[in-house]
Amino acid sequence: MTTSEEPREPDVVDTVLGTLDHYLDRFHDTVLRPIFLVGRSVAFGFLVVAFGLVAVTALLIGLVRILNVYAFAGKEYITYFVLGALFVITGLIVWRQRKPVPLRK
Repeated sequence: MTTSEEPREPDVVDTVLGTLDHYLDRFHDTVLRPIFLVGRSVAFGFLVVAFGLVAVTALLIGLVRILNVYAFAGKEYITYFVLGALFVITGLIVWRQRKPVPLRK
């Protein structure tokens, strides 16, 4: 039994496949990975917004129910007045916090 300690010279197939693998790895790292990251961020963003809208809607419905049943029983107009005033005050606060858009030429 003879053992060859010398490294063998790579044949053409190994060289071509090694070069192809190298360029495919570079293509994946420079082109595909950023596209996947952006797509993943957009998908998770949509999920967060959807869950947030569901939570806000459920909380608002619960608040209206609690005010109608326990706070102002039989007087729904007071509930609508209180919630309307709350939304107007919130809108005014947000409106005062806005920054003007710079003029475009």
